This record gives sequence, C-alpha cells and structure tokens, in this order.
Amino acid sequence: MKRILVFLSFILFLACKEQPQKTIETPIVESPKEEVQNPKENFGIVIHGGAGTILKENMTAEKEAAYNAKLEEAIRVGHTILKNGGTSLEAVEKTINVLENSPLFNAGKGAVFTSEGTNELDASIMDGSTLNAGAIAGVKTVKNPINLAREVMLNSPHVLLSGGGAELFAKERGLEIVDPSYFYTEDRMKALEKVKEKIKNQEANKTTAFYDPFIKDSKFGTVGCAALDTHGNLAAGTSTGGMTNKKWNRIGDSPIIGAGTYANNVTCAVSSTGWGEYFIRAMVAHDISALMEYKGLSLKEAAEEVIQKKLTNLGGTGGIVAIDNKGNVTMEFNTAGMYRATMNAKGELTVGIYEK
Repeated sequence: MKRILVFLSFILFLACKEQPQKTIETPIVESPKEEVQNPKENFGIVIHGGAGTILKENMTAEKEAAYNAKLEEAIRVGHTILKNGGTSLEAVEKTINVLENSPLFNAGKGAVFTSEGTNELDASIMDGSTLNAGAIAGVKTVKNPINLAREVMLNSPHVLLSGGGAELFAKERGLEIVDPSYFYTEDRMKALEKVKEKIKNQEANKTTAFYDPFIKDSKFGTVGCAALDTHGNLAAGTSTGGMTNKKWNRIGDSPIIGAGTYANNVTCAVSSTGWGEYFIRAMVAHDISALMEYKGLSLKEAAEEVIQKKLTNLGGTGGIVAIDNKGNVTMEFNTAGMYRATMNAKGELTVGIYEK
C-alpha cells in the first residue's frame, strides 16, 4: 500500500513540475489615432433675390446678366465656406452680405423707400441645430442687417430687436454703421415716385385699394439663403428693405421667425420672399417644416402644398428657397419669376430668374 501511495505521489510531482507556468500578458494598447472625418457629400446652399412680376420682356440683356452674375457671386461665397468645412450660419451670413451690398436687390444697399423717403431694414437668421434665432426690424443705419440679426441671436437674450434699440445694440457690438444716405439709389427713388403717382391717380378716380397689386409687385428683391454644412447642420437667413411706399413702420415677414425664416435640423431650412402679410398669416417657413415633421412629406411636397395651395388660396404671392437635412433643395414660387440659385457638393450650379 505504501508503495502505491509513493508511486502516485511521484506521478503527481512530475505532472506539477512539467506543467508550464501561466503568464499574464499585458495587451498592447496603441495610442488612439485622430479620426479623420471625410466631409459629407450632401452639403449644399440655395439663395433667392426676391419674387414677383419678373418678366423677360421687361429685362434688358445687360440687367439680366448683372443679376445672374451677382447671384452666382453670392452663392459661390457661401459654397466655398461650406466646402472648406465652415458652418451653415457663416455661409448664410456671408452669402447674404454679397446681396445686401448690391443695389440690385431690395436689401441693404438696394433697399426700397418708405412713404417718407427713408429706408427701414429688416432681417433674421436661425440655427437649425439649436433652434436659436435672431432678428431685427426697422433699422436705418446698419450697413448689413443680417450681421445684426446674428449678433442678436448669439449675444443677446432676445430674438427680435427693432428701431433705435436695435441700432444701439449694433453700435455696442461694433457693427458697421453708415449714414442713411448710403442706402439711396436712384432706381428705388424713381420706383417710389412711380407708386405715389399711381396712388394719386387712383385716388382721383376713387379706385385706390389699401394694398394695390402695383405696390405688392414693387416689393420683390428681398434676399435669403438656406444652407446645409458638412457637420449636418442647417441654417437660414433673410434680409429686406420691405415694401415700397410702406407706412407706419410696417414690418413684413422677413424678420418673423417661422414666417420669413426657419431652420430645424430635424427637417429643413427655409427663407421666404413675397407679400409679407400673407407669409405671416400662413407662417409659411415653419409650415413647410411642420408638414415634413408631422405628416412625413418630402421637402418638395411640403413646399408645393404651402406655396401653391395654402398661400395661393389666401391670396398671397411669393416663394421660398429651402434645403433639407439630406441636401435636397427646392425653389418654389407662384409668381412670374424669382431670382434664385443653388449649388451642391459636386459644385453643380443652377441660376434662374423667370418662371420654371
């Protein structure tokens, strides 16, 4: 028995001796590499320069070329910003600056005149990633109203400032202030005189309407932009001089969030142009977004529903430009024309003026 126990003990000893000792290996952890994110392929930008009775027979070749050139210049500025990874907000602001600085459009330098022969400027901008927004109305000395709207959004607790208070805020933020004479253009003054003469004749014949079609059509020229950047964020902005011969510090849809401007990363970014009173009543920009979010419509379907049906049935005229969160673009209007342009990530450019 002892021999058996000794033998078994010897076997166990040999087994334990021959078993290799386990070692715990420390895994090799490589230093994290910086992830290189390729720009998304669906960024894009779309702009408008106003909608109204814009007929080819009333346009000289030189003027048509000037509009096309300025629309292309403006959209290329924004497209370059987006292509280089800039934000949609920056692209919207800088693109609109080009249009505001041109006397061709009813915004900034080319703003129309009020009944008193002054210029009162409105603008708004919205960030689709946060739903933050800023707007200003009735300013007379701020060179680029869209810049002030962005300052209101980023550096004030408010959404909408107006008149003297908005101009004071502009000075505090260091924006460029100009003499009101900066906004004077001969073409806009002649347009005011023409409207007043027409109203005078109507009054003599007792046919004056509160807002007659001639005044309405004199409004086109408002500028706007909507953009999607490579980070997937949407933004929209709108700037205008309002309506020719407007009275009583009238304010249209351009500085009204949801009417003239709206952006939401869930759906789309929209900028409106047209007869502002109707765009306010229909809350056009937000309504397009709402139809997409709650009813599942595409951007094109929603825009057609709002512009061609809802707005038209109310008696309103005008249009919108918009881009959704996938980069799809629409430029919808129910007028004879709308100054417009769009450019996608491939660099494909489309510029238009007259009816589709």
